[in-house]
Amino acid sequence: MADPSAEHWYPTAAYLYTLHLDGPALAWEYLRRHPDYRRDWLRRCRRPEAAGRWGLRLLEDPALDARDAHPAWFPDHDAVVQLYSDADPPPGAVAFAFWRIPGEKRLIHDGKRLLLLTRWPGCYLRLVIAPGLADGMAYAYAIRACAASCGRYQALAAELNKLAAAGDAAPAGTARSRPTPSALLELNTLQALDGTLAGASLRDVAEGLFGADAVADDWYADSALRARVRRLVRRGDALMRGGYRRLAQLPPIAQGRAASPAKRP
Repeated sequence: MADPSAEHWYPTAAYLYTLHLDGPALAWEYLRRHPDYRRDWLRRCRRPEAAGRWGLRLLEDPALDARDAHPAWFPDHDAVVQLYSDADPPPGAVAFAFWRIPGEKRLIHDGKRLLLLTRWPGCYLRLVIAPGLADGMAYAYAIRACAASCGRYQALAAELNKLAAAGDAAPAGTARSRPTPSALLELNTLQALDGTLAGASLRDVAEGLFGADAVADDWYADSALRARVRRLVRRGDALMRGGYRRLAQLPPIAQGRAASPAKRP
C-alpha cells in the first residue's frame, strides 16, 4: 500500500476548521461524503428531485466543505431566524441594515425565499429575509414555536445578542474559544471516516489520528486505542448513512425510503 501520510485525509491540520462548526454544518460534512449523494450530484440535471431524499431543498456541490457550501435543509433547523418587517414599530425601532451585519455573509435563494448566512469566530447565524423587508425598515425576529418550555430560546437569544453587540466591530479579530470535547470527537470521526473511505487500514487511520508512536506503544488485539479507532470508524459510517439528519434536526427517514447503502471502495 502507498504511504498513507501522502493521502489527503492524513494531516489532522486539514480538519481544524471542523472544530467550530454547528450542527447543520457538521451534518453537511457527513452527507457530502456519502457515495450515493455524490452520484446524485453528478446526475442532478436528470434527477433534480433527488435533493428531497437527503433532506435538502436543493442539491449542493459535495466538493465544497462547510466553509464554502450552503446547504438548504428542509425543514429548517431550529437555529434559523426569520426576519419580518415590523407591522407596528415603536419610536426609535432598530432598522434593518444589511451592510452592518457583521461577519462573512452569503445570500442564497433556494427557489422559495432568501437566506442570509453570516459567521464570525464564535457565532454562526442563519437568517431568512421575508419578501417585504427592505433596508432601513424596522424589523422583528420570528422563530419556530415550542409546545413546551424550550431551551433553544435562550441559545438563540445569546446568538442574537452577539449580533447586536458586534455592530460595526471587526469580528475577524475575535479570539476563538478552546475546542470542546464534542468538537474534537467530530474532527476525529471525520478524519477516520475519510481514511476508511480511502481504503486505509484501521492501523493507518490510528496513525493519522494519534501518531505512529502512540500506535506502536498501544496496538494489539484488545487495546484501548484500537477499540477507540474502531468506534470512530463505525460512528463516522453511521453519521454518513443517515445519522447526519439528527445534527440538522431533520425527521428520520421513513421506513423503506432510506438511501441505498453505499459500498466501500
